[in-house]
Amino acid sequence: MRTRISSLLGVEFPIVQAGMVWVSGWKLASAVSNAGALGLIGAGSMKADLLREHIRKANSATQKPFGVNIPLLRSDRDELINVVIEEKVGIVFTSSGNPSEIIPRLKAAGATVIHVIASVRHAQKALKAGADAVVAEGFEAGGHNGADETTTFALVPHVVEAVSIPVIAAGGIANGRQMLAAFALGAEGVQMGTRFAATVESSAHERYKRAIVEAKEGDTVLTLKKISPVRMMKTPFAALALQQEISGKSKKELEELLGKGRERKGIFEGNWEEGEFEMGQSSALVNDIIPAADVVSRTVQEYEEAKERLLAR
Repeated sequence: MRTRISSLLGVEFPIVQAGMVWVSGWKLASAVSNAGALGLIGAGSMKADLLREHIRKANSATQKPFGVNIPLLRSDRDELINVVIEEKVGIVFTSSGNPSEIIPRLKAAGATVIHVIASVRHAQKALKAGADAVVAEGFEAGGHNGADETTTFALVPHVVEAVSIPVIAAGGIANGRQMLAAFALGAEGVQMGTRFAATVESSAHERYKRAIVEAKEGDTVLTLKKISPVRMMKTPFAALALQQEISGKSKKELEELLGKGRERKGIFEGNWEEGEFEMGQSSALVNDIIPAADVVSRTVQEYEEAKERLLAR
């Protein structure tokens, strides 16, 4: 399955496992990479020393390419970038911030750099900054989203037309049929988060994994828009955050409500009452907890079957 993305990343299949906080450690990343896709270590929930440990363990677990996702809003982002450079990580995904100062430094160290965006304007800025590709992520995605709330179906073709570098589609994608649809829109790869969160190798809490499998259509909500739009499951905390937002609470008051560690409480500790259970709308399409390699092979099989059905018509 050759596209510019599979060639750029050196993988068999142009499928990327998103670098999710409290989910994407070395076990998940190496399992995905061993299956022929690209696994990412999510640095957003790691300090520098822990990231270094995960990179080294991933290097021991796979001989295939893997990468690291670094949210640029982190106050210690420079420390994380230093680790990535020192450990000679060849693929870096950046997100949640301006990559213009970061990309030249990473590329000077020999890394391929891909930036996650939610608008055409940011895609063009990433291109100008030297990004090798972009991830166009629609607001169906779990976790932090773009302020414009543009859907994947609208965002991807718009970005494809606006930039010359290859585009990876993300947001609400959990199977091969959606992968085929993304390719029809002009994408040359897909990034999946929630589907890989519900895998054996995911470091998320079992309660969180079960919540994904049990989720139905309409079970997620986009809230905390005054701070940064976040899609999560409709847990007691999500209901409280939404009620506070609707009642007109200020940004400062919402930040106080959010506090610290909500993602950890929900995703890593499985705290249903107080934690954020961040997940995308694709959760309604996830019905089982399986090995990451099975997610890759199933997605590829679904893609091929969907393509054959389409051609037969």
